[in-house]
Parts: sequence; C-alpha cells; structure tokens
Amino acid sequence: MKQLKSIVLALVVALGTMTASAQTTKKVDVAKSKLTWVGKKVTGQHDGTITLKEGALVFKGKKIAGGNFTVDMTTINSTDLEGKGKEKLDGHLKADDFFGVEKFPTSKLVFKTIGTKSNNTYAITADLTIKDITHPITFDLVVGKNVATAKLMIDRTKYDIKYGSKSFFESIGDKAINDEFELNVNLAY
Repeated sequence: MKQLKSIVLALVVALGTMTASAQTTKKVDVAKSKLTWVGKKVTGQHDGTITLKEGALVFKGKKIAGGNFTVDMTTINSTDLEGKGKEKLDGHLKADDFFGVEKFPTSKLVFKTIGTKSNNTYAITADLTIKDITHPITFDLVVGKNVATAKLMIDRTKYDIKYGSKSFFESIGDKAINDEFELNVNLAY
C-alpha cells in the first residue's frame, strides 16, 4: 500500500510539473491590434499606422515565453497629412528610398530572449527583419489581460534606409530625418 501511495504521489507531481511547464500559443487579433509610428525630422514629424499581418504570443503558464510577428509593409499610412501631401509621403515611404515594399512586402519580429522586469513587464530581445536585413532590438513588453503593449525605437539606417540621414549626408542641414523612428504596439489576443 505504501508503494502504491508513492507511485500515485509521483504521478501527481509529474503531471503537475507537465501542466505548469506547458506552453500556450495565443494568436494576435490583427483587426483589434494597432501599430502606430512616428518619424521625426529637424523641422517636425510625421505619424501614421501600419498593419500587423499575423502574430502570436507564447505563454508558459502566465509568463511570456516567446512571440513572433509579421507586419504588412504595404499598409504604411501617414495620418497627419491629407491629399497630395499624404499621397507623396506614403508613396515615398513605400519606395526603394525607404522600405521598398514591392520587393520587401513584410517585416518580421521574433523574440529571442525574455527577462522578467516585474509581474507584467518583460525585457525582450528580438530579431527584427526589415528589407531582408536582420538585427537585434531590445524593448519592454507590458502584458495585461488579453492585451500587450510595447514601444520600439528602430534605427532605420541599420536596414539600409539612409534617405535624409545626417549620419550619411552631413550637408543635409534642416532637411535631415532622424535615424530612429518610434513604433508603438498595442496587441490584442
């Protein structure tokens, strides 16, 4: 009888361990998620949206264990302009000078390492691929109930987007565009 109790106890512990370490993948609801960007220049800034094509967050219990996302670069949209100015900026952002969306219609982000900063905040290091060029990026991810948010600062010059960069064109003066742009991410899952 003692041996049977030991076997049952071992099974309960083993099953509990398996359940606690099980991973759950939660698909991101792309229709409810929102990605906004801000690009700054010496004389002002532009802002807009871009659409998530697909994505998923991986949980181990209640903690983030992974994530991967694909952005539809063809959906780059400025929201601070109207008419011909908007058409011109959107077209330029989609052109080869910037994101070259005809040749590179998607960008990808894949979590590589995850550190816990607090109960619901994680320090993420991920591989970001834009224009088939991949570099690591770090950011904080804040996770709530069925929602996660992050702010990424992306150095566009690392992805061969040098147009208007003072780092490459010293005499550009007040036409310079900041190398970094901001991407604000609100994920619903």
